[in-house]
Parts: sequence; C-alpha cells; structure tokens
Amino acid sequence: MQEILVFSLLCVASGAVVRAAEVLRPRGIVLSKASFYDPTRDFSCLDGSGTIPFSYVNDEYCDCQDGSDEPGTAACPNGFFYCTNAGHTPLNIPSSRVNDGVCDCCDASDEYASNANCVDTCRELGRAAREEAAKQREERLKGYQLRQSMIEDGRKKKKEAEGKIEELKKEKEEADAVRSEKEEIKKAAEEPEKLALEENQAFEAEKKAEAEAEEKRKDLAEARTAFVILDNNGDGILTVGELQSRQTFDTNRDGQVSMEEAKFYLKQEDSMTLEQFVTSGWLMVRPVYTMDKGMFIPPSTTPNPLDESLTPPPMFDEEDNYDAGEEEEEPEDFDSNLDPEISRYVNSRAHWNLMSDDFEDEAEDDYDHEDNAEDVAQENEQKEEEEPKYDEETQKLVDAANAAREQFDEADRRVRDIARELRSLEETQEKDYGPDEVFRILEGNCYEYTDREYTYRLCPFDKAIQKPKSGQGETRLGQWGEWTGPEENKYTRMLYSNGQACWNGPTRSADVHLSCGTDTKLTGVTEPNRCEYMFLITTPAVCTKPQDLDGDESLDHTHVEL
Repeated sequence: MQEILVFSLLCVASGAVVRAAEVLRPRGIVLSKASFYDPTRDFSCLDGSGTIPFSYVNDEYCDCQDGSDEPGTAACPNGFFYCTNAGHTPLNIPSSRVNDGVCDCCDASDEYASNANCVDTCRELGRAAREEAAKQREERLKGYQLRQSMIEDGRKKKKEAEGKIEELKKEKEEADAVRSEKEEIKKAAEEPEKLALEENQAFEAEKKAEAEAEEKRKDLAEARTAFVILDNNGDGILTVGELQSRQTFDTNRDGQVSMEEAKFYLKQEDSMTLEQFVTSGWLMVRPVYTMDKGMFIPPSTTPNPLDESLTPPPMFDEEDNYDAGEEEEEPEDFDSNLDPEISRYVNSRAHWNLMSDDFEDEAEDDYDHEDNAEDVAQENEQKEEEEPKYDEETQKLVDAANAAREQFDEADRRVRDIARELRSLEETQEKDYGPDEVFRILEGNCYEYTDREYTYRLCPFDKAIQKPKSGQGETRLGQWGEWTGPEENKYTRMLYSNGQACWNGPTRSADVHLSCGTDTKLTGVTEPNRCEYMFLITTPAVCTKPQDLDGDESLDHTHVEL
C-alpha cells in the first residue's frame, strides 16, 4: 500500500495558530516537488523517460532512469531522499542510505523501516545551529563595522598622501631654486680657484723638475766617484779583475768573487768605460755601493795588497768579545808568512763578517722601532695637515671654493631627498588598496605566525619571509605582486612572488588567503607544494554586510562605536 504523508504548515499570526491547507506527497519528497506526485493520476518520471501508475511510486522497484519514482526507498542507486528536519536544516541524502541502519536525518525519517534506534534531534541541533549562526552574524556585523572604519581611515590616508605630494612638489621647486643658486655661487668660486691651482701646479712641477735634475746630477756625480774608486789602476777602464778585487761583490758569500759574479755587475761584459758604466753599469752597482760605501776606498788611500811590510788590520777589538763561531777561528791563527793575496782575502772576509754584525744590529734597532711606525705616520700626517698646502692667497681661494661646494652639496642632497620621498608617495598612490582604499591601513604593518620550526612574517604590500626559530638568518618567500582572487571578488587572495630560489627548484612564492575576522592576524601557514606557501589571514577588510541587513543604509554611513 502506497504510504502518503500529510504535510501541515503551521503559521503564527496575531497570536493565533492557523493550520494551512494540507499537501499530500510521498515520503522523501521536497515540498517544492509535491505537485509532481499526484496520487489521482499516473506518475511521469521527472527526466521524461516514461510514465507509470502512481501505485509504482516507492514500491521498492526502480522504474524511472533518474530514480524519481523511488524517493523514499533504496531501490534506485541514483535517487535522493529529502529529510524535512523540522526545526533544523533540511537535507538531501542518497537513496541508498534509506533504511541502512544509520541515522542520517536528524528527524529519523530515513530509517522508518529499519531496526535503528533513531530519535528526532532536530530541535536541539537547530537551536545550537541558530546560536552559532547568530554568533557568526554578530561577528560578521562587527567585522563589517570595523571595515567601515578601515575605509574611513584609508580614505583619510589617501587624502593626506595627496596633500603631502602637493606640499613636496612645492618644496622641491623651492629646493631646485636654492640648488641652482648655490651652483652658480660654486661655479663663480671655482673659476679663480682653478686658475690659482693651475699656477700652483706649474710652480710645483717646475720645482719637481729642478729637484729631479739635481738628483740626477748627484747620481751622475756619485756614479763617476764610484767608477774612479773601482778603477784601481786609474786607466779609465773598469775590468772584471778590478771588481773581483772587491770582496763586497761576493754575491753568494763563498769567500771569493767569481768571474760570473763580477760580470753580472758589468752587464756580462769584460770591461766598461766611464760612459758605459754611467749609462748601464751603475744601475747594477748602485745598490751595493749605497749599502756598503765603507768597502769602497779611494785609490789614493788604497794599500797595496802585495806590500808585505804592511801589517794586516786587526780582525776585531778584544773589548767587543766577538764570537765568530767555529768557522771564524781561522783569523786567530793568521800566519804573516801566507801569500799576501790569501791574507788579503782573510782580512776582507773578516771585515765583511764584522760589518754583517753591524747590519744585524741595525736591523734589530729597526725592528724595535716598528711598533712606533704607525704613530710616526700619524704625526707626519698631522704635520702635513697643519702645514699650509698652498700660499696664503691660493689657500683663501681654495677655502672659499670648498665652502661653496659644501653648500651646493647640501642643497643637492635636499633636492634628492625630497624627490625620493615624492617618488615613494606617488608609487604608493598607484597601488590597488581594494574598494574604497579599505586595505590601505594594512601597509606598514607586519603580522607573524610561529609553528614548531619557523616564524613567518607577512607585511602587506611589501614582503613575506620565513625565519628559523633558532634565529639564524631569514628566507624571503616573496615580494608583493597582485590580487589573485576569483573574478567576483579578487580582493580575497594576494600573491607574493619572486622570493629566494629553492635548491634545484623554483623561486619561492606565497599565496595569501583572506577571510573575515574582527582582528587582522596571521592564523596559519602551510606548504602545499614545494617552495609554494599558503598564508591564512583574517581581517575586517573582507567582511561583508550580513544578508538580513542588506539595504540598511545606516550601516554604510553611520560610524558605529565598538
């Protein structure tokens, strides 16, 4: 037997309960489709696939392809059962869930022929749902009111920025005029300075040339003197043998001057004239000559090394307590009967060792003074600063030009500072801060969220970064890019792109999802894809007016104190 439900609509009007007309419909049918299920005539499948006697409706056999003939049974796999859920929210469930032993409808209507112990909980669930809906509505209303305040603040900031731009443009015009004036003063001061410095440079160049010429003359004179000293026989020819007679040319310190060592100083020649020596040989000899002038004895006082009547010079003074070591004991056993040439070698070698000790002592003295080198350099620099660099008249011109340049530089910096601030404000005005500038006041603020490993920071219209909790550096996840929400409301998502590149991967980016909330805060961060982060942020800026308040103009124009 076909079961028919009687639907009663109760209305409250003027304190009286009025019973509406009764509407007959099969189990599991929504009221809006009740007219299709008329028990007085045959039933036509809702998809038009066929017509059946009305007695076939809900007979546990699927006759219609769309399952519309079995709304209250599980016979059709593609059918739907409608839960009235009086007191709560109606619900459509697949017909396969009817009488399956599980309570899907809060009014228990889906388990009318099963052993499930279902009770009607719609009233309690409805009460809780209405309370939650009221809470959400209240929060949404509060967020919407806060959004109106954000709009007011955004418009105010935009107007202030426009005023500041006009003010900066006027300041820049004035600063440009001052800079032009200072530039003319600078040019006027630099012209006489330039002439004076050119004269000073010419004078200094002349002095330098004279000094170089004098130094060259001295060097030439010293070269001639050295040649005369080295030319033992005074024949005007400096030979290899004459250099070999000078122990100071013993480069490898093996006790004798070899032919190779002597020819090294003669530019691989066997001999040199005075002119050749001055032009080329002196360049080789000068370092040795400058270091060891004491070894170069003028010919007029040079003793004849073959004169046996001369007594060799003492090896060292006894008071020096000189300890030459085992290798230097030979001079103490000096035999006057030795060949004069050998004696000369021994004495020359001993003399060289003594001089080497002197050089070492001088080196140690130099080393002791290294600590004071920096102090001496500073003192010299200070003296140079204190001493006038130019003559009095030139210095006055230089000082005047320096003062003019400083004033121009200051005026130029002022112009550049104003231009930089003006450019920054103009770029800000070009940004899209959403409808009615509602997002403008978020710029300049940053919001953080911390999980187990990282602290994330989002600075709207600027950047998104990630920082380890250990505090070691930070990673840029992206720079402000654009709004990327759906076409109907693009201001629900932000894209921050061109972050730091991942190792062997793409550059990092952050997709920011905005939802309604009474506070602007970052509530969560995930990484759904490698190097692609998703930020969740709540803000009143995206809160819309509750539907039951649509058309209430007072909320759009009245400031509500919260």
